[in-house]
Amino acid sequence: MDHLSHNRRAWDRASTSGCVWSEPVDAATIARARAGDWQVVLTPKLQVPRNWFGDLRNRDVLCLASGGGQQAPILAAAGARVVSFDLSDEQLAKDHQVAEREGLALQCLQGDMADLSTLRDASFDLVFHPASNVFVPDIEPVWRECHRVLRPGGELLAGFMNPMVFLFDHDAADASGELVVKYSLPYADVSQLTAAQLQNKVQRGDMLEYGHSLDAQIGGQLSAGFVIAGFYEDRWFDDSWRLANHAPVAMATRARR
Repeated sequence: MDHLSHNRRAWDRASTSGCVWSEPVDAATIARARAGDWQVVLTPKLQVPRNWFGDLRNRDVLCLASGGGQQAPILAAAGARVVSFDLSDEQLAKDHQVAEREGLALQCLQGDMADLSTLRDASFDLVFHPASNVFVPDIEPVWRECHRVLRPGGELLAGFMNPMVFLFDHDAADASGELVVKYSLPYADVSQLTAAQLQNKVQRGDMLEYGHSLDAQIGGQLSAGFVIAGFYEDRWFDDSWRLANHAPVAMATRARR
């Protein structure tokens, strides 16, 4: 199965169907960002610490797999020169829509987060990468590409899912109220769902997901040449997800080249 083409179509569909990550920010949010009052997220709800960014004015920022008319336009309004690089055409269209409406310095490029070959070496000061590597089977190329396109001293701000999320049968938990360990890590829909489950997921147009180990998430950044300079965990938006009542479901790192 071509997971890239499938997830591109799935995200295009989600983007036009009211996904929470596909609601473009309004003019008031952009005006506040221009005045220095702004915040963005790498994980479900905690704001990224402002000291992770420094002064964004006239810095080159790559927003990687974070389309949807939210983070990239805000960072551009804060003064950065932003490139939004995303798999989904519809998500990029949301970024372009806000940039056109507000006159922001924001360029949109379509592509795979694991292949940034269209971008030059050492061309960015910051890579902003929300929790989206759950949609690629191998994240080590993502870390290597981020390291390549960053200038010396540049930083990667990355969010990702806690791998223990993928251990449980969440459908069964919703039905019975009990969390039951069913799967192993690293996780992949394409190999651990039954043929019928996978077919149903594909037919529904849901994204194909992959649960990566902490060794791949954090160790992979270290192997790519980064130094971890910051870390935090985050919970889900609300208490509707049973697992999120017991533990954080996402985390974020600040890594320096």
